Amino acid sequence: MEIVLALAIGVLTGSGIWLILRPRTFQVIIGLSLISYAVNLFIYAMGRLRVDAPPIVEAGVAVDPSQVADPLPQALVLTAIVISFAMTALLLVVLLASRGLTGTDHVDGEEPD
Repeated sequence: MEIVLALAIGVLTGSGIWLILRPRTFQVIIGLSLISYAVNLFIYAMGRLRVDAPPIVEAGVAVDPSQVADPLPQALVLTAIVISFAMTALLLVVLLASRGLTGTDHVDGEEPD
């Protein structure tokens, strides 16, 4: 399972970088979204993937730290999802305004020769 997760993160990152280097603004926005998905998966994977492990333990009970789930990566990913959604919405508004002002959706504002 770790190989599949590592490959998914690599494919998302590679695809995102390739799209960011494209000349159209919509492709750049999709590339940024793919990279944010890859980073979210990476952060979540760094928190140890555990199934049926409680994230919160009872007070006064001695607990082995390797037997509980870490809630911090989950909270970080949830926050990152909200921020990336807001960033994508803002970039789409800027994309529409730029297209209205310049008449093109190229990153530099000029059609290629």
